[in-house]
Amino acid sequence: MDIVIVGAGLGGLGTALTLKTAAPSHNVLVLESAPELAEIGAGLQLTPNTTRLLLCWGLGDRLEKVATNPEVFTILPYKGDKLLGRRNGFGKEMICKYGAPFWDMHRADLQLAIFERAQELGVRFRFGATVTSYDFEGSKVSLANGNEVPGDLIIAADGTMSSPLPTGDLAYRIVLNTDMIEDENLREFVSKPRVHLWVGPDCHAIYYPLRNNTMINIMLLIPDDLPENVARAPGDIGQMRELFRDWDPLLQRLLALVPEVQKWRLMNNTEMDSWCDEKGTIVFLGDACHPMLPYIAQGANSALEDAAVLGTLIAKAHDKSDFPALLQIYQHLRKPRSLAMVKGGLRQNSSSATKILEEQLEEPLPGYPFYWLDPQAQGWVYSYDAVEELGYTHIF
Repeated sequence: MDIVIVGAGLGGLGTALTLKTAAPSHNVLVLESAPELAEIGAGLQLTPNTTRLLLCWGLGDRLEKVATNPEVFTILPYKGDKLLGRRNGFGKEMICKYGAPFWDMHRADLQLAIFERAQELGVRFRFGATVTSYDFEGSKVSLANGNEVPGDLIIAADGTMSSPLPTGDLAYRIVLNTDMIEDENLREFVSKPRVHLWVGPDCHAIYYPLRNNTMINIMLLIPDDLPENVARAPGDIGQMRELFRDWDPLLQRLLALVPEVQKWRLMNNTEMDSWCDEKGTIVFLGDACHPMLPYIAQGANSALEDAAVLGTLIAKAHDKSDFPALLQIYQHLRKPRSLAMVKGGLRQNSSSATKILEEQLEEPLPGYPFYWLDPQAQGWVYSYDAVEELGYTHIF
């Protein structure tokens, strides 16, 4: 059968790899609007619910060379003068509790690893192929050059069918090489693989290392000030530093090293009633049906969970008449969990974290007010095994 995947992001690549592994006879074509698989994006955090999939896909050796396993996770108020929480031995704890690692990684490294493995298995790629419309009746897509690409199933993994809405927040995304750091105190700080989260008034700042601690990733989450209809734009270095001038001096010294910065508007979406059409010709995954805010770092992880479930299910089809039932199973398994993650991200946004911070500084709250140190909330997310869940369905 001919399967057409629109989008060579993590969700599309993961679906192609899972499907081609499970059903080598299927013809899998990935359409990508970019002219090539370029190194774009910044850091991401891969949690055990996803790293166990990557290991299952045989990517362990490739990814361990470029991943960083954090030793400690620390949460501080924005001035850095108090400790809100710390987990020492964080990386080892994740492996011990969930049987899979917690990896900090550059998005481009993960994308390339999945892409190369998919190519090895025979997945075909067509770059510079911009999809302009979907034909639900004809099970095909139209391209900007006027060509049409038919398939027994079309998988929309590029978000083009969504109608994103501004959330009121934006992100500065920063990646620096550690060899540019001359300050001795900073060199000591970056020498240890760690995740460092500062929580401040209406803002977050998070730091973690990439590429075996040879690079660092910093994401600053602030109120949105981009013009209407602008999703991404160059940032003003001076304005960025001014916003954080009262923050931890350690963070200020890191920001002093930044040569340029990009601003990304954080988008949300209304809930889709259905992730597939009744005839089983088109199905959505990842940001196309459940875009997530970065506050619990599950956007990429959830897209790869989608990929594992959808790819494995599609591989079970004997002919296209099986697709409607299989896609309903996919939606039944994935939609409730994904939407719960979306809501979890909304609950941890900047304004919510600011309220928690104020309460913590006035009188420490019982339990675990921050998701990142909450074993119950983390357990629900990290212990999930997409492949194991498929084993509970009647077709396996």
